[in-house]
Amino acid sequence: MTFDQLARQMWHQIEPVHAPLYFSKEAFEEAAALGYAVEPRWPSYFAWRTAVLGAAGRGLVAATYYSFSPAMIAEYVPAIWETASPEQVLEARLRAVDRTIRALVDDVKPLAEAAELAVRAAESADVAHRPLAAANLALPWPDEPHVRLWQAYTVLREHRGDGHLTALQAAGLDGCEALVSFAAVGAAPVANFAGRGWSEEEWGAARERLAARGLVDADGMATPEGRALRNRVERHTDQLAAGPWKALGEERAALLAQLNLPLLGAVFESGILPSQTTLGIGKITVT
Repeated sequence: MTFDQLARQMWHQIEPVHAPLYFSKEAFEEAAALGYAVEPRWPSYFAWRTAVLGAAGRGLVAATYYSFSPAMIAEYVPAIWETASPEQVLEARLRAVDRTIRALVDDVKPLAEAAELAVRAAESADVAHRPLAAANLALPWPDEPHVRLWQAYTVLREHRGDGHLTALQAAGLDGCEALVSFAAVGAAPVANFAGRGWSEEEWGAARERLAARGLVDADGMATPEGRALRNRVERHTDQLAAGPWKALGEERAALLAQLNLPLLGAVFESGILPSQTTLGIGKITVT
């Protein structure tokens, strides 16, 4: 196995453990206690994920999130900082993670060894040109091992995500085109991407631009050239995400995956996460 392949495999392990922050009952309770509306989930989503950047404005958030419509982001940012400060959000985020993981597993103590390995991988990450990864890595490590594990996973998934934006830009795909091209290869149904806020007109215009490049056909499905481009994007993403796993090593990464399995299984069994996502995990094969 190459380290590029290992990076993708480990992403499949850690992404579902990071994601409950945006969906769990405990996280919504903490968000509501701060004063956020939790229906829809976007005010708390933007607050939880963006607070590491400070009281970021809509331009910075749009730049770092990329595939969300700037108009949608403007509905929530910077208004979210009128409800709670970034410092308050980060404190509540740790409480939400603590409560969420404790609700998933009966005993968090066995996660201590996994936390040590994940922190080692996270601290080895090169965060140059990776703002969300760098901001999360700059935070103090939480005292509780299971929360420390989540924090390390967050650094690693944002490290990958920041690199993915680099790969998309290198492929000449703007924010909306990135989603249209991803849907075109069957990563997720088009309807799943509605939460990113692009209008039907914007989606259609992006599809027309991709069609003009020979990347999608008249039905919006990927052409062979379109599939090849998305394959290059995913391969480039894996290459940019490989550093921490090369530093950790294949043997220790395998141990981390093994130690992570009970928590990963508990997440899936809980039904916290939506049955269909926009990530394409398990549906995209990189060649």
